[in-house]
Amino acid sequence: MIEIEAKVRAPDPGAVRSRLFALGATHTGTETQRDVYYSPRDRDFARTDEALRIRYDGSKVTVTYKGPKSGASTYKARREINLGVDAGDACEELFSALGFTRSAEVCKERETYSIRGAVVSLDEVRGLGSFVEIEVCTGHDDGSAAALIDGLKNELGLTGPHIQESYLELLLA
Repeated sequence: MIEIEAKVRAPDPGAVRSRLFALGATHTGTETQRDVYYSPRDRDFARTDEALRIRYDGSKVTVTYKGPKSGASTYKARREINLGVDAGDACEELFSALGFTRSAEVCKERETYSIRGAVVSLDEVRGLGSFVEIEVCTGHDDGSAAALIDGLKNELGLTGPHIQESYLELLLA
């Protein structure tokens, strides 16, 4: 799966939320997410632009690998592999036993909305502030995802520049 997303700062998340409802978006959840990132000893994920994380999201735990960003567009597109696990603590213990190092933690409050095949997230990230992410997951990048994201960004009144860096990269900067 390829995840294509645009991320912008949200100076007024309430206004974006109101526009989402006016456009007919469906609120799909509000969660507290804690992402724990790991790095292998034989490769520098910061240099290779990869990420390995364990996401704690309520009672759900997901291990995610994100490959390097691809393309030269203003959108972030990257391969993503997700695996649900029963026990995050056991997974963390496994990663440590295999020589992976715990490198960082990102905590956020996330509201998600579904609209026209896209997921819009209003994120309040500890230590960084408020953001909006518009994400489309697809089997290939044919430009239609970018067009959908552009249209939604415009309709939601989002005018800031796209932020290419992940929350992890922003926190580590």
